[in-house]
Amino acid sequence: MKQVIVIASSGGNLYHLGGSHPEVLIKELQTQAEAANVEIRGIQFIATEQSMDHVKSTSPASLFGWDPQTSSLEHLFSGTLEEVNQRAVDLDKRLAESILDGEIDGLIAMSADPSKANQQVIQAAVEAKIPVVGTGGTSMADIGVQGANVIAQSGTTGTSNKTRAIGFMTALSKYWKTKYTPKLHATEAKEHSKPKKLNVRGIMTASLPAFIALAIVLALSKVPGLTMLSDVFDVLIGALPVVIAVIAAKQIAELEEVSIVAGIVAGLLAVNGGIIGGLLAGIGAGYLVPYLFSKCLKLNFPATTVNIVAGGFGGLIPGLAVFYVLGPIALQLGDWIRFAIDQTILFNPIVAGVVAGLLIWPAIIGGIYHAAILPIVLLEMENTGNSFLGAIDMVGLVMVAAGINLANIIAPRRKGEAAAAGPSFGINMIFGTFVESAYPFMFANRLVFIGAIVSAGIGGAVVGMFNLRGTAYVPAFAAPGLSDSVLGFIIAMTASLVSACLFTIVANRIQAKND
Repeated sequence: MKQVIVIASSGGNLYHLGGSHPEVLIKELQTQAEAANVEIRGIQFIATEQSMDHVKSTSPASLFGWDPQTSSLEHLFSGTLEEVNQRAVDLDKRLAESILDGEIDGLIAMSADPSKANQQVIQAAVEAKIPVVGTGGTSMADIGVQGANVIAQSGTTGTSNKTRAIGFMTALSKYWKTKYTPKLHATEAKEHSKPKKLNVRGIMTASLPAFIALAIVLALSKVPGLTMLSDVFDVLIGALPVVIAVIAAKQIAELEEVSIVAGIVAGLLAVNGGIIGGLLAGIGAGYLVPYLFSKCLKLNFPATTVNIVAGGFGGLIPGLAVFYVLGPIALQLGDWIRFAIDQTILFNPIVAGVVAGLLIWPAIIGGIYHAAILPIVLLEMENTGNSFLGAIDMVGLVMVAAGINLANIIAPRRKGEAAAAGPSFGINMIFGTFVESAYPFMFANRLVFIGAIVSAGIGGAVVGMFNLRGTAYVPAFAAPGLSDSVLGFIIAMTASLVSACLFTIVANRIQAKND
């Protein structure tokens, strides 16, 4: 296992790109070091409370070292920057001695101070001819002038904790001719260099807040005196593909700011393709960014350039593909899906509502809801700000769950169940979510389960009767205002809540008699 020493400071530009949080910065470096089979043997980190571009000798600062027992930063001293620099000399000397003793194989420098705080380490590295990698344009130039064996250097601009660490380990591993695959995902133990598998469900779920914001703006734009918000609604609709593209790129690639920038570029170019176009562009960026990032590192590009190429071209290429080729196809596909839904509802709205209501609980229990229904809800909301299936969600899931919980508050089967149902009912009504709170009661009593499905069907029938459009994941008292018919939505919500409550009360009494 190779041994390295790290010399660093909060830096000037680095302060705004990770240097203000030494623990997080070093943790990412340690993660990549472990992936490269490299051990951190020592650290000298001088941290300040602001960018070093603006500090004085009297500014507060702290000195951190390395605790090999816990493999983490160790706070050694706090005082003025001048005092910290004086204390750093002793640590600098000890680290330099370990280099001269032949114990160290490489040196990592981030906004180091080769003329003072890190002078002895740099001199030892020059004498031992160990490879040096680092960022910080001025400091790395000074280190190179002193004769150090600098194998990779870059400015700090455009880098992040992850991309810097990956760049360091790639250069060192290439120099040592050892194997290293960047660890892109912190939870992964194997296949580190591979992007995450595509998860449309996760992308759509994470995008939900943007669609809720759209529904809120739509509702407010109908209030007298707030009609100007219709322009905001149009802006938000145009932004939805960007939101989805960013989330897709970030979830797949997980290269921090690089992924986000690529997602934004791809999403902006995919706006005319709707949310399907944004999804395609974001997925493309998510897979292309790690590929370009890895290729640039192998070509020894500076860290700043690596980020520019990966983030810029990683978003530009899939974005242009959607803009010129896939966008019209994606937009047409979205229109076809919405048309199919609308025609199904128009054929017989009540039957459509009943069927959707009856199937909504089996769908969420079976794991189909988030994988299939939620994306369709969001696709509906893209044009109108609300959705038929969104109304079914609120009426058939949230209000039914609220009814079951309310029944167990009023007439619980057992004494302890009321205490559990109370907070759940509050979450159902106040936040419009946590329908899973009804599961224990549904699975414990078959009649409650049947009642939930029937009640959802009843609510769905009312939704179809009024041909309602709405949304879930909002407070119950706000949901009618976000629908296209306040009165109709209130009736539908009340119908399913009362039905589920009565079914559950009756089921509890029957169960109590049998017990």
